[in-house]
Amino acid sequence: MREMIKLKHKKIMWGNTFIVISFFLFSLLFIIPFLYVISASLTEESVLLEQGFKLIPTKIDFSAYKAAFINPTQIMQAYGVTIFTSFLGTFLATFVMALCAYPLSRKNYALGKVTTFIIFFTMLFSGGLIPSYIINTQMLGLYDNVWVYIFPGLVNAFQIIVFRTFFQGLPESLPESAKIDGASELRIFFQIILPLSKPVVATIALLQLLDKWNNWFTSLIYIKNEDLFTLQYLLQKILRDAEFMKNMMMMGGQQGVDFNTFAMPTESLKFALCIIATGPMLFLFPFFQKYFSKGLTVGAVKG
Repeated sequence: MREMIKLKHKKIMWGNTFIVISFFLFSLLFIIPFLYVISASLTEESVLLEQGFKLIPTKIDFSAYKAAFINPTQIMQAYGVTIFTSFLGTFLATFVMALCAYPLSRKNYALGKVTTFIIFFTMLFSGGLIPSYIINTQMLGLYDNVWVYIFPGLVNAFQIIVFRTFFQGLPESLPESAKIDGASELRIFFQIILPLSKPVVATIALLQLLDKWNNWFTSLIYIKNEDLFTLQYLLQKILRDAEFMKNMMMMGGQQGVDFNTFAMPTESLKFALCIIATGPMLFLFPFFQKYFSKGLTVGAVKG
């Protein structure tokens, strides 16, 4: 009997060891490319072009970061705009969508199915860019305005349905008993439903935050004032300008102009911009991680 228990224990230990090693190797598929990006951003341009990518840079050089921060005031301004719009937009969007999803999850809401269909219908069809541009600029007056990053993106149909599905999975007896005790719907929502919905709230908040942090298209379409550029659009503009200058200098080099005088890192600059853009999100993600998988899993169980 003891030998059977020991044998079973060994099988469990070997099974757990295999799982740990598998997850470790799988995590390396994500970690190693990121380390290559860091290495490439710290490698001198000429060495990177000649020797290619290496996990450890042979010659550390900060020229790419110097080129990215050639105008530090503008970079910090873009960081400020991105942080403000991302966090405020995430808070407002998560709050509005949760409020919208709560009545849809209640069985006593007579128009629940109709409203859900209307919301779902917007996932299949949209008005397009031109109608959206006309509404945002002419009707709402959001052209060249910082609020254009926030108000047009307050609602996402898929995320409302995820909220609704999660709320439906909560025990129906909780709001019913609170209703009997005289609690209003708003009180039930804020004091009972939301505290129990941390996984889905954190999941939707993370998705919203990533979407708003990576937003560059809004700046391209709606913003002319350089002080209102988001970080992603500004970094893209810096890279585009650097590549343009390099091409111009190469053309000038054919006419006798010394290219080395105007040399700018472009390849290493790409990787440096990746680090600058993604760095803050890498520090925030661990705080959402414990809720992220649970929120997506529970929110996708029911249709």
